[in-house]
Amino acid sequence: MIDHMSTYATDYVATKGFYDRALEPLGYALQHEMVASWDPEFPERRMCAFGPDGRAVFWVIEVKQAATPRHVAFAAATRDAVAEFHAAALSAGGTDDGAPGPRPHYHEHYYGAFVRDPDDNGVEAVCHRPGA
Repeated sequence: MIDHMSTYATDYVATKGFYDRALEPLGYALQHEMVASWDPEFPERRMCAFGPDGRAVFWVIEVKQAATPRHVAFAAATRDAVAEFHAAALSAGGTDDGAPGPRPHYHEHYYGAFVRDPDDNGVEAVCHRPGA
């Protein structure tokens, strides 16, 4: 089981705002925010974490230069939550990378939606439950 993971942002404010809105339909909210004053190379580096209540599981970390784009998929309890994630992500400045729908090439009940965040990272919400 993964305890936590991170992505990197060249535009910290935009990326934080994107995830704040996009992850809300999945039950994630801002859990923690800090400045990495201990880092002598970037002492003003900002970072924040999102997750369900009391758990900082997905971190956004400010960087000076863009990194290789990443992909992360968040579990959704229902197909409606997948659609709500997609709509929220687009309204928060994300770009469409695959509308909500079945993806039977992954498996019979795979239902997902794909967007790109402000740093071109791939972000997905997926429900694996049949007809949920």
